[in-house]
Amino acid sequence: MSIQKLKWGILGCASIAKRSVIPGIRLSEHNEVKAIASRSLETAQATAAELQIPVAYGSYEEMLDDSDLDVIYIPLPNHLHKEWSIRAARAGKHVLCEKPIALNSVEAAEMAQVARKENVIMAEAFMYRYHPRYKLIKQMIADGEIGEIRHIRGGFTFNNGASNDNVRYVKEWGGGSLYDVGCYPISAARYILEREPIATTVQAMFSEKHGGVDMMASGLLEFSDDVALAFDCGMWAAPRSPLEIIGTDGIIELPNAFLSHTEEGSYFYVRKGDDVKEIKTPYYNSYALQADAMARTIRGEEVQQFPLEDAVANMKVLEACLQAAETGTRIVMN
Repeated sequence: MSIQKLKWGILGCASIAKRSVIPGIRLSEHNEVKAIASRSLETAQATAAELQIPVAYGSYEEMLDDSDLDVIYIPLPNHLHKEWSIRAARAGKHVLCEKPIALNSVEAAEMAQVARKENVIMAEAFMYRYHPRYKLIKQMIADGEIGEIRHIRGGFTFNNGASNDNVRYVKEWGGGSLYDVGCYPISAARYILEREPIATTVQAMFSEKHGGVDMMASGLLEFSDDVALAFDCGMWAAPRSPLEIIGTDGIIELPNAFLSHTEEGSYFYVRKGDDVKEIKTPYYNSYALQADAMARTIRGEEVQQFPLEDAVANMKVLEACLQAAETGTRIVMN
């Protein structure tokens, strides 16, 4: 007997939704896209026609009133995440919200509180974590494959500097490279080490041409046991997304750590001296895996892999990193 698929509504017509998340939901086993909303009915109808989505709404409120929908995906600018995630939860909908979950940890904690009160699942959309290679890497580390972890290096950069009209360039809306892409290596280090950093130092390039946001940042996150993450992130640099986990006996290298992969599959390397082993995994669409993981949690088939408390913790780190960059000081975290 087949299980009825969860019905998703897409709250906004952002490019990430059209390019990645909607196709991913359609590739998943347990979900389907039923509706899309925009503040403009014409925009919603045009997007619905383009992507063959059955229902288009000319307001967000109208879509939240649709009793047929189970899950709402929110790809809105960062400053709207809290408001519409909470409104969706209070409408009885489960929520997948784009990263970063909010503008700060206080907002994120309020979102988590509302989700608990309304008894809905709310998740932050870090799709890369659902790819099975990360569980494999964590198991290899636990098995002592590279010895004790001594250091992690990670980066995520792309070049959008020619644009001067972008929501990422509005400081009050949570713009800047730390919030947009720095959140990836930061979340990865926390996931791999399974603990929170204790201090951070960050140097950043704030660009007046781009609304005064950090267009490039380089930082150090200090963890206990004298382990650190050295990371960089940028929106005005050549594109790349590497992650390197350095142990006493070997190194795990991911050349493309945070992006979804082509049908050729994905790979990473384990390097021990002159011996380099390539480990390849089959193709998986991380957006589809993310949607199916959420469906299983909603149905009570598994515990939520990354509860919203993780998103709150990640926001605390991002806040500290931005404060360190703006003040030029080392920020100690509680």
